[in-house]
Amino acid sequence: MSEPAIIEVNGLTKTYQVGDVEVHALRGVDLQVRKGEFVAIIGASGSGKSTLFHILGGLTPTTSGSVRINGRDLAGMTNTERTDLRKTTVGFVFQKYNLLPTLSAEDNIRMVQYIGGRHTEFDASFQEILKLLGIADRMKHKPRALSGGQQQRVAIARGIVNSPAILLADEPTGNLDSENSAAVLKLMKDLNQRLGQTILMITHDADAASYADRIVRMRDGRIV
Repeated sequence: MSEPAIIEVNGLTKTYQVGDVEVHALRGVDLQVRKGEFVAIIGASGSGKSTLFHILGGLTPTTSGSVRINGRDLAGMTNTERTDLRKTTVGFVFQKYNLLPTLSAEDNIRMVQYIGGRHTEFDASFQEILKLLGIADRMKHKPRALSGGQQQRVAIARGIVNSPAILLADEPTGNLDSENSAAVLKLMKDLNQRLGQTILMITHDADAASYADRIVRMRDGRIV
């Protein structure tokens, strides 16, 4: 029996008003992602994939259509409930890492635990994840003392420290060279296979997308 859908999107549209012009970023998107699946959404700039990412993360409201994340309807949520969703259900990894430069790697991760109302100690299972990511010995270093690949691994650790049901990754290798890109993608694949972590990755790179179980292509606000 297949795993149930953890992300369910039906008839999703998003329209932005730019001056007197309506910009249709999403035009009736339907998508299902099963629990434990690693899905890549690929498309050129302007295809709508980043808009979809922000809606799935509860960062941007829809214009029409329905979105259910782990069984919860986003449209019916208050701002507080959407904030709670981002704290407990959805983890984020961004292209630009978004690490605070004045904090150590360890404190960048612990800050997310604190915001999520969790204990700020790393348990044994998370220590193993840090070893898997190859950054267990870099926790006391600030971002400026880390390579780009190491910073992105810290960002991945931060994204999963609260054990989110879904990890959303927006161009996670966009700022990395080919060697570091491959290393980060292999680690994400390992997290998916070892831990059953559901991952939805936005990318424009076909090589990056090839690490996923399934590739969804977008063009002009639609899945094609």
